Amino acid sequence: MTKKILIINGPNLNLLGDREKSKYGNDTLETVRKKCESHSKSIHVEIEFEQSNIEGEIVTIIQKAKGIFDGIIINAAGYTHTSVAILDALLAVKLPVIEVHITNIYNREEFRSKSLISKAAKGIICGFGVNGYIMALDSMKELLRQQNENK
Repeated sequence: MTKKILIINGPNLNLLGDREKSKYGNDTLETVRKKCESHSKSIHVEIEFEQSNIEGEIVTIIQKAKGIFDGIIINAAGYTHTSVAILDALLAVKLPVIEVHITNIYNREEFRSKSLISKAAKGIICGFGVNGYIMALDSMKELLRQQNENK
């Protein structure tokens, strides 16, 4: 059975390709989506790609994932550092989570080095640009394979 992975993108990631290119690069979120879709086909997983600037919408997307998806990859962007609600939703659905950041959050402003959602994540990939999403897909596939073997 093909595994289904939900990829969630938080606020301002819809501005990729326009904003702070020195930090975030030239790829748009649409380009990232297409790269993820192409890679997911090559590793035989299904993905759904979501983005919202609204915290409550992200919480709802996470809550609806239970029973539909096998894992969640999330770049919560600015909500990484502030959202207890997103952390609680991730913990509640009891799915494996990988946290992704385009930049190295530990090499930026001090407030960005604290991630509230990390408590729900099996791992964090940060600082590898948009390639971090591809790394997260490979890592999630492996996590799900190991999880299946241990049943």
